[in-house]
Amino acid sequence: MAATKTRPFLLDFEKPLCELEARIDQIRELARENNVDVSGQIHELEMKAEQLRGEIFSTLTPAQRLQLARHPRRPSTLDYIQAMTDEWFELHGDRRGSDDPALVGGVARLAGRPVVILGHQKGRDTKDNVARNFGMASPGGYRKALRLMEHANRFGMPILTFIDTPGAWAGIEAERLGQGEAIADNLRSMFQLDVPIICTVIGEGGSGGALGIGVGDRLLMFEHAVYTVATPEACAAILWKDASKAPQAAAALRIAARDLQELGLLDAILPEPASGAHADPLAAAATLKQALVVGLEELLSLSAAQRREGRYRKFRQIGQFQEVR
Repeated sequence: MAATKTRPFLLDFEKPLCELEARIDQIRELARENNVDVSGQIHELEMKAEQLRGEIFSTLTPAQRLQLARHPRRPSTLDYIQAMTDEWFELHGDRRGSDDPALVGGVARLAGRPVVILGHQKGRDTKDNVARNFGMASPGGYRKALRLMEHANRFGMPILTFIDTPGAWAGIEAERLGQGEAIADNLRSMFQLDVPIICTVIGEGGSGGALGIGVGDRLLMFEHAVYTVATPEACAAILWKDASKAPQAAAALRIAARDLQELGLLDAILPEPASGAHADPLAAAATLKQALVVGLEELLSLSAAQRREGRYRKFRQIGQFQEVR
């Protein structure tokens, strides 16, 4: 069936829509084979499918949005780079003996403008995910990212970061190599850079692993992406000693884009194709590219001092609250 071929991995809430689309394809094929005009029936079913799609994706729970953010067919950093840029040259190594495949970066040309792009990279299947450590970067990955950002600053190239990780690698070896220090160094250094920085949450933004490349002048986020201090599973395990309560934790954490915009963390929410970014990666890439080009134009009109000051104010305001009695 055509729908199954284009979307081989289905989430539970996608199945009713997929079955209806498969039925439409089947009726269309039978009508073609028997030379029968069923255009009226097909149109009615397509309208029903469109209505069902709207109902499903407009009422997603935080846990369902997390499933979409983790969808194995969701576009990755390298997918967006290939779809958006005119040229791309990947750079490797942190110059300290490490080259982490979970965090990729390099020099590109976006709409004719030289930029440095870096982001977390997950795999498509189990083998690829193991090679990429499921997008969980090591200290060497964050040091590689900082090397590339300093390169961008030296040559006056804007920096674009794509966030998509459940968190930084939390292994014993990562701690031995200085995971916390590497992320903290990135946070401090990104505040000091002169060039424009735009960060985009393209999938799952988790904990300090996301923040390690998440300090920028603008923070964008795809509609069905998530951004959280800890994965809902980890939160549930900490609070209730029960990871099965992850859906409850996801709701409490307010991980969805609209929640984060209400809290003042986001600058813009990027709309996704009707069934999510994985349903039409090229359309998602076009939306992201337009937002980045517009954002860079705005930021390049400011001086380096204005960008640094604005970046500082932006993050100082996060977490402010007013006590009401």
